[in-house]
Amino acid sequence: MKLSDLSPAPGSRKKRKRIGRGIGSGHGKTSCKGHKGQKARSGGGPKPGFEGGQMPLQRRLPKRGFTNIFKKEYAIVNVATLNRIEETTITPEVLMKEGVIKKIGDGVKILGQGELSKAVTVRAHAFSASAKEKIAGAKGSAEIIENQK
Repeated sequence: MKLSDLSPAPGSRKKRKRIGRGIGSGHGKTSCKGHKGQKARSGGGPKPGFEGGQMPLQRRLPKRGFTNIFKKEYAIVNVATLNRIEETTITPEVLMKEGVIKKIGDGVKILGQGELSKAVTVRAHAFSASAKEKIAGAKGSAEIIENQK
């Protein structure tokens, strides 16, 4: 077998339909669109979700709940993750530099999953009760940063 003998499997390649190339092609004049009507026009066809005048599904379904625009979006870090960091004072800037969090957003919150094996000073915007216990249990301290917004 040579490189020139290779060819795609029969039926796997299909020529595209060339429309609007004269009456001899069988796809000329109206270019397979029929005569007049919405679908024959340029840019024609109903918009997504249109159901022929019937009330669309997205308007028939009931609305539930609301989105609180004042919700705080914290960057979350678990206590176990703090073991990876060599520094003794851990701040949001240190966590970003180490790649633990991508962005600070409304602040950093420390949660209590896992164990802490060294004494560190953690400065963050919020702590869970179990995270404070574990940091204190490892002879460290948890300091809350006040937002200046």
